[in-house]
Amino acid sequence: MKFKYLILLLIFTFSFHLLSEACTVAVVSGKYTKDGRPLLWKNRDTWSIHNKIAYFDDGKYEYMGLVNSGDIKGSSVWIGQNSEGFAIMNSASYNLNFGDTNKLTGLEGKLIKKALANCATLADFEKMMDDFPKPTGLEANFGVIDAQGGAAMYEMNNKGYVKFDANDPKVAPFGYVLRANYSFTGRYGKESSGYIRYNTVNELFYNASATNTFDARFIIEDVTKGLKHSLMNVDLYKEYSEIAQNIPTYTFFHDFIPRRSSASACVIQGVKKGENPEYSTLWSVVGFPLTSIVVPTWIKGKNSFPEVLKRNDELKDSPVCYAALKLKGELFPIKWGKYASKYYININALSNKDNSGIRQKIKPYEDKIFEQTNAKMDEWRKSGMKKSEIEAYYAQLNDEVKQMFKKEFNIDLP
Repeated sequence: MKFKYLILLLIFTFSFHLLSEACTVAVVSGKYTKDGRPLLWKNRDTWSIHNKIAYFDDGKYEYMGLVNSGDIKGSSVWIGQNSEGFAIMNSASYNLNFGDTNKLTGLEGKLIKKALANCATLADFEKMMDDFPKPTGLEANFGVIDAQGGAAMYEMNNKGYVKFDANDPKVAPFGYVLRANYSFTGRYGKESSGYIRYNTVNELFYNASATNTFDARFIIEDVTKGLKHSLMNVDLYKEYSEIAQNIPTYTFFHDFIPRRSSASACVIQGVKKGENPEYSTLWSVVGFPLTSIVVPTWIKGKNSFPEVLKRNDELKDSPVCYAALKLKGELFPIKWGKYASKYYININALSNKDNSGIRQKIKPYEDKIFEQTNAKMDEWRKSGMKKSEIEAYYAQLNDEVKQMFKKEFNIDLP
């Protein structure tokens, strides 16, 4: 009987590990982007759906990034950037440590936090990894960019790491390195996941590289919030675009880039070599990506970034994440069993012929944020960033986001 319970416990533990971090990520060389600046992207899929942005000054460098809302002390960061223009994120991998009996630690978020606090370059990160105690207890892909033009993906296992340089045309002929929940140096098989997501992103990235449209806006609008599926060869936005509003229309929803388990998405737009690292921009879509809105932040603004991104003690979540999850409920209203509620989305509530879907209402506000932010960045790169100007813009963004959720969805945010 004890053996039976032990087996069940092991199965539960393994299943929980698989569900803990199932992300789609990429590193893009600045040599291939629209403006010559590297990009770091993470679409975060996790059971921890309550997220916030947090700022830290507890290390060698100041840094900020995506944190679980319940993580009051900020012990783990899942994607972030620091004052030196160094940025890092991860995706879990499940095919690297086969035959290895050493226990996994699940410390990827703590490692990211340590790297942000102490690393300025890819070389610093590699030194940190070289000095990391072995076995590492890790099985993950780490994407990193820096202010020196560095851009690489590291596949980390119990024994060490393998580097994939996005600047090397032999490794990344189109300037990007993608990963889902498997590693190229690992074993191909059923244990890993994300192959369909990988193929979908690869098609989108390949076309962006070819047409010189690679930028943060493309990744957030067309990839993170896109509904193309490479295996089924469909685009849900186009498939159901002619159905009028208020006609519940359900479709199978699995292995798209945004998934029901998607908790947030972030793109870090780095800087060119020789450019001031303070221009590095964290574009965050905090909360379920299809029902949330992008908000930019910079280290220069320190902890004065928009309140909608910070944990609110009354909500026990960031306000923007709270609102996004509230709207997410309208997309997944079915309560029949564990599968129908997971795999069927009311696409009509998201997008419809009358342009009244949740995504359709949010998009004009998001377009405005991209346009006005890019205009400000052009000015700041010429005249320099001033903390007072950043704080004023933060206040404006905070008001715009709150007003949008109130006007379009009648959601009052603190």
